[in-house]
Amino acid sequence: MVETSEQELERPAPHVVVLFGANGDLAKRMIYPALAKLGAAGRLPEAYAVVGTGRHDVEDYAAVITESVDDESSDLAKRATFQTSDADDGADLAAAIGKAEQDVADEAGVDVSDVRRLVYLSVPPSSMTDIVAMLGREGITDRARLVVEKPFGTDLDSSRELDAAIKDVADEGDVFRVDHFLGKEAVQNVLALRFANRVFGSVWNRDNVSSVQIDVPETLGLEGRGSFYETVGALRDMVTTHLSQILGFVALEPPADLTAESVRDAKAAVFEALQPFTKGDTVYGQFDGYRDDEDVADDSDVETLVALTAYVDTDRWRGVPFHLRTGKAMADDRRTVTVRFREPDPALFGDTGDEGHPHELVLDLSDEAKVAVKVRGKRPGPELEVAPATLTLDYAEDFPDDHPLAAYERILLDVFHGDQLLFARADEVDRLWQVCQPLLDDPPETQTYAKDTWGPTPPWEKQG
Repeated sequence: MVETSEQELERPAPHVVVLFGANGDLAKRMIYPALAKLGAAGRLPEAYAVVGTGRHDVEDYAAVITESVDDESSDLAKRATFQTSDADDGADLAAAIGKAEQDVADEAGVDVSDVRRLVYLSVPPSSMTDIVAMLGREGITDRARLVVEKPFGTDLDSSRELDAAIKDVADEGDVFRVDHFLGKEAVQNVLALRFANRVFGSVWNRDNVSSVQIDVPETLGLEGRGSFYETVGALRDMVTTHLSQILGFVALEPPADLTAESVRDAKAAVFEALQPFTKGDTVYGQFDGYRDDEDVADDSDVETLVALTAYVDTDRWRGVPFHLRTGKAMADDRRTVTVRFREPDPALFGDTGDEGHPHELVLDLSDEAKVAVKVRGKRPGPELEVAPATLTLDYAEDFPDDHPLAAYERILLDVFHGDQLLFARADEVDRLWQVCQPLLDDPPETQTYAKDTWGPTPPWEKQG
């Protein structure tokens, strides 16, 4: 049995979870399993209910949940009901939520006004604004924390329209914009590595760092998401959110403390200094066979790969290139941040002849997180010469008795407790759309690349 701390065992207040997109892929793959695991660990409210909703009726909602959850003992399905709704009519949904709240209040022995709502919007960006307006009309956002899945709009104008609609019905302190990469233990380790270790914090600047690369290639192709990708593309899907948010964690100045307000203030300052992305520093690619999907236009030029170089205009990072790359159907699955250091000065050992720039720090952001510091050490033998060596921190080996939360477990747990540290704030989202908008207005030509390759030559290699 996994031991948990007293703080971890503190239960959230009674809740009703309202899930839009309840029969969707994200709910089945991520949200239901995360809720079940939180329940098994004693981290859910003692009294709660789930109200799933969508435009089309689900005949056996309990079966949908049960098939998604790898835990026969979970009582999640028993606490769930389904109610159809749409952006024009949410009256029946509001009534179903009211009934669920009364049941939860009776179970917990509290007044119904003490039951909180967690409203989770797992819907396409085209539907989001109208659904948010309906929530306000029906009073569903009362006592609610509103969880919004990315992408937050499809461009700067639609993002601002969505933000205005959200602000009409909810306070910013009750809005949780999900970027599930920020829920990963490995991404949070960036903060720990930087600010709990002087050895790294002291060299984290342009005097010592020559470049930073954030790399998230995927071997998967569309996997049935052709219609989604046609309306979104890799820039909107990955760069405006995941990769830029990781950049924010890597590049931020030391926050005043580790509260949500301080960390997000520091991250917002990075994005304010992030220079708009340029066509000349960007490459778009589309994997060969993308257009064969039945939901993809025969002449589609939607990008499935983006590689670009960004710059953060601060005293710490001015002139240091941040290379961002992500794509579908590529040669490998990888989630890494590579901090490449400058060569020693003076270079007492001369030209070491190293290939692949081994003087670097590599952060593996996968679920099996590792940190590798590639250094040079003396080669054993009679001569005083150096060779590449690696120092590795393996979290699973060094913390064998600790079990990290999966990203959506962390996300949901933080929403239940009202902790916004790992969620994007409105000003962050707005600035990132400003930075990306030039590429939306005037994108580079999309090049075709073969599956299972690294795609077109990225801009930094062309320049190098």
